Amino acid sequence: MGESTSMSARDGALPGVSYVMPVLNEAPYVRGAVERLLAQDYGGQYDITLAVGPSTDGTEEVVAELAREHSNVRVVPNPAASTSAGLNAAIRASSYPIVIRVDAHSLLPPEYTRIAVETLQRTGADNVGGLMDARGTTPFEKAVARAYRSRIGLGGTQHHVGGKEGQAQTAYLGSFRRDRLEAVGLFDEGVRRGQDWELNRRLRAAGGTVWFTPRLVVTYQPRSSIRSLINQFFATGMWRGELVRRFPSANSLRYFVPPVLVVLLVASIILGLLGVVGLIVSLPMAWLTIAFGLPVLYLAFVLAAAATIGSRDGFAAMLRFIVVVPAIHISWGVGFIGGFLELSHDLNSRSGR
Repeated sequence: MGESTSMSARDGALPGVSYVMPVLNEAPYVRGAVERLLAQDYGGQYDITLAVGPSTDGTEEVVAELAREHSNVRVVPNPAASTSAGLNAAIRASSYPIVIRVDAHSLLPPEYTRIAVETLQRTGADNVGGLMDARGTTPFEKAVARAYRSRIGLGGTQHHVGGKEGQAQTAYLGSFRRDRLEAVGLFDEGVRRGQDWELNRRLRAAGGTVWFTPRLVVTYQPRSSIRSLINQFFATGMWRGELVRRFPSANSLRYFVPPVLVVLLVASIILGLLGVVGLIVSLPMAWLTIAFGLPVLYLAFVLAAAATIGSRDGFAAMLRFIVVVPAIHISWGVGFIGGFLELSHDLNSRSGR
């Protein structure tokens, strides 16, 4: 337990909390996220620091207005426009012993801070996180949210589908002890996606504990268009491939499922087309058309998932679920291959936030 947090525990006062949020082109979301922080039922002192990248959608005007309206909201620049750099800028501009990471797409319930601080004090963990409860409003967003919350969509990790309280490899968002966070050097600004996982890897390597509790539930607002979804998962997959290459022993085998799927689908389509050519010109390779069976099986899998899982949000969302699941799998898998094989010479500029 850090010194300032220990002193707070002895004298009965609640430790102060610094909320840090990187913001880039989030005009439709940032006000709602900040208002949720202002509505927390936590009794300790707090401040909110927004690290704002050069935005093109009016975000800078929205956060400037928030800072004028609320004296405990501070805005700092994030010229690098990356999540890691923004988080570090916000952390350095704040000072309370508990640091809570917030995302502009995440809406914290009123009890979030109170539960996070209590869990940090009770467990002695370096970082505490909970469940990312994706919820959409449009049929497309509902389909994305359903994919997030299912094992079929994102593989069934604790912070997506829930689980028992206990030690974890990583945590969604994160509520940190500042002294432990600073001891490991904050976020790695050379990692633009997967920075939470990479930081938690260092915390655990230093002898610390990352803790998951299902009591922390954060509403997450998913991407609202197929293009933004594909861009998001391509960038995430690309950086996961990079992290797997850097730290092979620290990554789960499940990360290889989407890229293997992509390789198999591409290979089966190529072989199947060769089989079609064989049929046309009467060559003995006509039997290769059997390779089309794999894409057909995958399509059947997606349709079955849409009927059993995607249909829970209505017919319109179910139809979009049929598109959303392959978009997540394939864009993530293609990105992973690029990152793992270092096919991109400029990961930073291509991955965005």
